[in-house]
Amino acid sequence: MKKLAFVINGRGGVGKDMLCAAAAGKYAVRNVSSITPIKEIAARCGWKGEKDDRARRFLAGLKELTIAYNDFPTVWGLARYREFLAGGDDVFFIHIREPKEIEKFVGRAEGKVYTLLIRADRRLPPHTYGNASDDGVENYAYDYCFDNDGTPEESAEKFLELLASLREKESL
Repeated sequence: MKKLAFVINGRGGVGKDMLCAAAAGKYAVRNVSSITPIKEIAARCGWKGEKDDRARRFLAGLKELTIAYNDFPTVWGLARYREFLAGGDDVFFIHIREPKEIEKFVGRAEGKVYTLLIRADRRLPPHTYGNASDDGVENYAYDYCFDNDGTPEESAEKFLELLASLREKESL
């Protein structure tokens, strides 16, 4: 199987992790997030894992600082991507929120990396988090948009069909 790599994005609660888990049920998946090393730094500053708007602003601000200082999130993500390319996993997902960071990652990756936006019709008004990272997820021209609007089982099946079609496309 040709390896597939994705930058995956979407607002909080749209089911990104559920879909990555569904993929892991069929493929060997490497699933990482550009916020992971930032969370490790934040924990040293007293962050306890909260996911409220205040904590999201803190994490987004801390990530901005590390980007400005030494491009740490992209450097970290590219190292994980190179490990994926050298390893036995079939599918790579890296969660990146910010459009400029998505563009940077895709441009610096060795090989094809698809960009994928996950959306969900929750019939609720959109939530504003108060930080550019979370509020700007739809401000990018993604290669694919996946509407996670069915039951978890239906969505997982549709998502696996998308991966299978891309796998077939890459094999041609």
